[in-house]
Amino acid sequence: MLSIHDLKKSYHRKQVVGGISLEVGRGEAFGLLGPNGAGKSTTISMICGLLPYDEGDIQIDGLSVKDKPKAVKQKVGIVPQDIALYPTMSALDNLVFWGRMYGLKGSKVKERAFEVLQIVGLEDKVKDKIETFSGGMKRRINIGAALMHEPELLIMDEPTVGIDPQSRNHILETVKKLNKAGMTVIYTSHYMEEVEFLCERIAIMDHGKVIASGSKTELCSRLSGGTVLRMTAEPLTEAFVAELETLAGVEQATIQSETELSLLLNEAQSPLAEVIQTAVRSGVNIMGLQREEANLESLFLKLTGRTLRD
Repeated sequence: MLSIHDLKKSYHRKQVVGGISLEVGRGEAFGLLGPNGAGKSTTISMICGLLPYDEGDIQIDGLSVKDKPKAVKQKVGIVPQDIALYPTMSALDNLVFWGRMYGLKGSKVKERAFEVLQIVGLEDKVKDKIETFSGGMKRRINIGAALMHEPELLIMDEPTVGIDPQSRNHILETVKKLNKAGMTVIYTSHYMEEVEFLCERIAIMDHGKVIASGSKTELCSRLSGGTVLRMTAEPLTEAFVAELETLAGVEQATIQSETELSLLLNEAQSPLAEVIQTAVRSGVNIMGLQREEANLESLFLKLTGRTLRD
């Protein structure tokens, strides 16, 4: 469904996307992860035809985004990070408006709007104005707008930011159903558990490049059985971190906040005692330690030096 080959984009001579290549199969749910500034949003904008690319090629269902932009846009639905709705209009009127923007006409557009309201679970809010909706309800209508023209490829950029758990779960279940019905989904999120729930394959971007891709199992196998030690302590200094990284069994130490530190450990050795001794020598007060098995978050930390929410 989606083929990206050697895609490049620069702003003011600074390269923000540096030659990425990706393939997303028809009917697949694909996760795109990366810390802030990794180039995800720029890549998504180029896939949607909203931003021209400098080099490379993007094809959707065999059509070049550069050569056939109008035909491509008919195949793509985009759910942006920001709410793209008119607050003083009703849920129905918003969906009808966006349906018409996609070329739906006559009675078809209103019929489809009612169908979409059922899909997102808001059929009882037909006449209610968007300004009266909760954040989660707005997010669900935002998704509905992208579904009006029945796209073959649905791109979702942080669709659950700042919403309540009930709405978040409803959105995830809705996306899962859409994907099972055959819709191709590209999903970005700051919540690793969402990507793990929805996506068969995942790509991790950093500094404008794809630094890892594959299934969850394939990606986690790169950790060679490592574990993560999460430490709450103070004061955390660069000197303390540097000393920790000299210990046998510590592959990487990363400060996450003023009082939080993540240590990626090699399972072959258990440096816990040495970590505590180093903290005592450095005058660092440990307030908490938590050990976790290696997972996708651990790999992300190892590859980027940051957590997904940074």
